[in-house]
Amino acid sequence: MAESKKIATRDSYGATLVELGREDDRLFVLDADLADSTKTGVFRKEFPERHINCGIQEANMVDVAAGIASCGNRVFCSSFAMFATGRAYEQIRNTVAYSRLNVTIAASHAGISVGEDGASHQCIEDLNLMRGIPGMIVLNPSDDVETRAAVRAAYEYDGPVYIRLGRLAVPVINDPETFKFEIGKGITLREGSDVTLIATGLEVAETVEAAKMLAADGIEAQVIDMHTIKPIDQELIVAAAKKTGKIVTIEEHSVIGGLGSAVAEVLCEKAPTPLLRIGVQDVFGESGPALELLHKYELDAEGIYKKVKSWL
Repeated sequence: MAESKKIATRDSYGATLVELGREDDRLFVLDADLADSTKTGVFRKEFPERHINCGIQEANMVDVAAGIASCGNRVFCSSFAMFATGRAYEQIRNTVAYSRLNVTIAASHAGISVGEDGASHQCIEDLNLMRGIPGMIVLNPSDDVETRAAVRAAYEYDGPVYIRLGRLAVPVINDPETFKFEIGKGITLREGSDVTLIATGLEVAETVEAAKMLAADGIEAQVIDMHTIKPIDQELIVAAAKKTGKIVTIEEHSVIGGLGSAVAEVLCEKAPTPLLRIGVQDVFGESGPALELLHKYELDAEGIYKKVKSWL
């Protein structure tokens, strides 16, 4: 893995949209008056005729996206995760997903790392909402390299896609020269025999660091980057369960309905295995600096290390 500067996945999203816009004049980008925050503003600057600011009306934005997609175009629409999935849920379900249109909902500012904006803006339910929609692909990339690949994969996919993006700058842990992305296929970042740590989104980098701390105590942890929440990589989960006999999931999301629930479903049906779910424990977030919140909710490397070691 290559270590480099920190980049927010929302920045990676905006940059990739510009690249795709240069390649395909059928690509349209919509926003709910948050282009600066979601980073679609860079697309607007270069392709103003293909960027639509729908105002603070997410439900209408999704319907407009569906109309444009129904004419043979590909559409990305963005807002904060809380509003993209909450306010526009019915439109995503009934207008986009039911018709299997080529619309990608790219939602930024997900999780408690939104920070000072507080609980009203910290969406910790979006993966749950989106993975329950029939036919919806759900992606949660971990860094700049993976986000760029995920955005391209969503663009190439025929049907609806949800991509979860963050506000906080995170370490670049993947090497762009060797990285390969495939929807529905997790990536093993570290081998181990004592326990398997399955992480998603910004928690991947924290989990890699936690695994190093566990190794110093003689505990060898396998680390899996599960960038696709749906369809989840059942084969990799079952293989890991048989290999280490213990599974831990780590997500910046409620432990209800997200990665932990998806992994639990696979294990229950195909490989019953002890499971620990690390995430937000059925509570709302709160206002505060992002890194301090991750520490308080035990979602940083130290918190993950302590929880895993105690559980083992």
